[in-house]
Amino acid sequence: MQDRESIIPRARSYFLEDVAPRAIAIDRDPDALKIAFTGLGDRGLLALCIPQQWGGVEASSVTWAEFTQLVARYSGALAFLQAQHEGAARILVNCDRQELKQEYLPLMNTGKRLLGVGVSHLRRSGIPPVKATPVQGGYRITGTVPWITGFGIFSEFIVAAALTDGRSVFGIAPFRETADISISPPMELAAVTSTNTVSATLNDWFLAEKRVAIVQPPGWIQERDKNNALKFSWFSLGCARAGLDLVENAAKMKQLSFINEAFLSLDRELNRCCQAILEEQNYPVLALEKRLELRARAIDLAVRCAHAAVAVSSGAANTMEHNAQRIYREALVFTVFGQTTAVMEATLSRLISSLVN
Repeated sequence: MQDRESIIPRARSYFLEDVAPRAIAIDRDPDALKIAFTGLGDRGLLALCIPQQWGGVEASSVTWAEFTQLVARYSGALAFLQAQHEGAARILVNCDRQELKQEYLPLMNTGKRLLGVGVSHLRRSGIPPVKATPVQGGYRITGTVPWITGFGIFSEFIVAAALTDGRSVFGIAPFRETADISISPPMELAAVTSTNTVSATLNDWFLAEKRVAIVQPPGWIQERDKNNALKFSWFSLGCARAGLDLVENAAKMKQLSFINEAFLSLDRELNRCCQAILEEQNYPVLALEKRLELRARAIDLAVRCAHAAVAVSSGAANTMEHNAQRIYREALVFTVFGQTTAVMEATLSRLISSLVN
């Protein structure tokens, strides 16, 4: 098993040398993002969850967390896109269809096969936006997938569609315009614009049984969200570290003691939060309420550290070409990335609380 000793140094070197100097372009230019994404594949870093038997590195949860924090530290757009591809890989890792595993998994970590994912709409209550109807040889899929990232980079995506009994079908669909699939123009996002996030409308599109990855029971995504309440925290923590990088640099350049004091205080708080989440990840004994509290704490830190980066950068932070501006907008993205109602509540509770954790 390749793990931290080989994965993290390889990733850190790439991020520092190739990603950090181009972070602003990667945030705004799909071509720059595609180059950075391809670079991850060249280094075998696109889907760390894939087991060795399928050609992956099978990284531990600790290594995955450190890697995720690193990529979010140097480029939110790259972190966001890589998370979609890894999310698709996790679905395939957990499916029972061996032929799909054989077709995709050995090629996904290096980027020879690229997959997006469109399943977050399963969190929505009410009438399902995407429905599946069983037919001879597969399913007919109808509806609009409201959020799919990576158009123009991913050639396919995993779509989730609801059955009438509450279960959900997950299958592989082409990520392009066809007679039965229409793709919206890329959304004008405040941050990570380069990820080309779109919606896709499927009009009685036929999903062949052999392209079905898995059928999940009712409430699958809600249960997964509970189990992964802390998983998205690492993106926020990486964003927080990015903000502190700018604060630390400003303290050295401007030689103002109050900037250094702010950096040291936020740095201590960030390290304590990282340690608390890491301990819970390794020994998951805390109640869900406490995990949500830690998630909100990470979100709060990302926003505050990004705000600190803006403050020490002065008026320059208000330009689109400044990293403080990019990081501040990425803090917005990671506030709502993988958000559930429970995470929203915890985030707001943190904001209105007078407690200092």
